[in-house]
Amino acid sequence: MPTHTAKDGKGILITEPAMQQLAKLCGDQASNQVLRVGVRSGGCSGMSYTMDFVPASDALDDDESYDYEASDGQGFRVICDPKSLLYIYGMQLDFSTALIGGGFNFTNPNATQTCGCGSSFAV
Repeated sequence: MPTHTAKDGKGILITEPAMQQLAKLCGDQASNQVLRVGVRSGGCSGMSYTMDFVPASDALDDDESYDYEASDGQGFRVICDPKSLLYIYGMQLDFSTALIGGGFNFTNPNATQTCGCGSSFAV
């Protein structure tokens, strides 16, 4: 399955289904929104992923910023704080329309343990 990186070749890997879904969600947001991806303490395995659209003005000076463009030309920006980036560098984001287990799924090569829900991990 083809994956997309940011225009600079960095950032998280995003599969085509996830790109299409994120581009659609981004189009539904108010203008000047960015996708913040990160991790926080909690979840079944100790850490959980976070992903939410926030105003571009919420980006912090030390956030890493990555620009993506879907095959239909719809673009969006992903931002990530440096601490989270240590945990999710090289991660792949996928999207499934399955009735059970559908939604966004994270595949993280840095995780030593994951849980059944797919949104929690340990390192």
